[in-house]
Amino acid sequence: MVVTMRAVLRLMLISTISLELIIGILANVFIALVNIIDWVKRGKISAVDKIYMGLAISRTAFVLSIITGFLIAFLDPASLGIGIMIRLFTMSWTVTNHFSVWFATCLSIFYFLKITNFSNTVFLALKWKVKKVVSVTLVVSLIILFINVIVIHIYTDRFQVSMVQKCGTNNTLRAYGLFLSISTVFTFIPFTASLTMFLLLIFSLWRHLKTMHHNATGSRDVSTVAHIKGLQTVVAFLLLYTVFAMSLFSQSLSIDVQHTNLLSHFLRCIGVAFPSGHSCALILGNNKLRQASLSVIFWLRCKYKHTENQGP
Repeated sequence: MVVTMRAVLRLMLISTISLELIIGILANVFIALVNIIDWVKRGKISAVDKIYMGLAISRTAFVLSIITGFLIAFLDPASLGIGIMIRLFTMSWTVTNHFSVWFATCLSIFYFLKITNFSNTVFLALKWKVKKVVSVTLVVSLIILFINVIVIHIYTDRFQVSMVQKCGTNNTLRAYGLFLSISTVFTFIPFTASLTMFLLLIFSLWRHLKTMHHNATGSRDVSTVAHIKGLQTVVAFLLLYTVFAMSLFSQSLSIDVQHTNLLSHFLRCIGVAFPSGHSCALILGNNKLRQASLSVIFWLRCKYKHTENQGP
């Protein structure tokens, strides 16, 4: 009975992970396609749409790298101990995760500079040059990525191969967990930046509401709505990435020979929620993407009814 329950729970967790990955692929491809189609129609693309598109493309690559890792672990787990496979997996995961997090951070910075109003001279200068700020942020992220890749490269050359040869599968899995933790540590900088944007957005909203209260105006003006939408976007990223980072850290501590146990599947399940859930939150929080998704749903409903009516 206990074995049956464990098997059922394991199947449910694996099914949930698979569903999350499928949703992640569909959501991010959808975001990218909507912005590309809009770009082709208009002949131009806004700065925020460029960020959305870059985020969607990097997030799609990130989810595909996760799927590839899962398939290799399922179909040929022994290959995960091969030096070149270790390098390819860790590097692809590191690069795609890096851009996924940094584009989300750029989105937080963009919303912060566009929505908030401070009289500080430095802030005003940054506000007027928001596109340049985002570009500089991405350049800085490339420097951090370069350092991250070097650290993992050095670690791979000095430790990973010898650990695999001497200690077998158990330490191979532990090493992979450590690699993921190293990459997550390097994304602490963008996470801190997004957290700062969140706190400043709250302060700006509080000050705005206080001013409106003194002026006896309504509480749902354009600026308030913009603040709330910006906060929702940043909060979605912060919460989901916190869960993602905690999942990776927990996996690095709990990975052992029984790497297919329920705890490992549960940790993977909550970790995969980040690239999938955040993209869904972005679709719901963006007017253009939300309208496009509603149009697709309406088209699918009509298609289904039309097929149903033509059935036998």
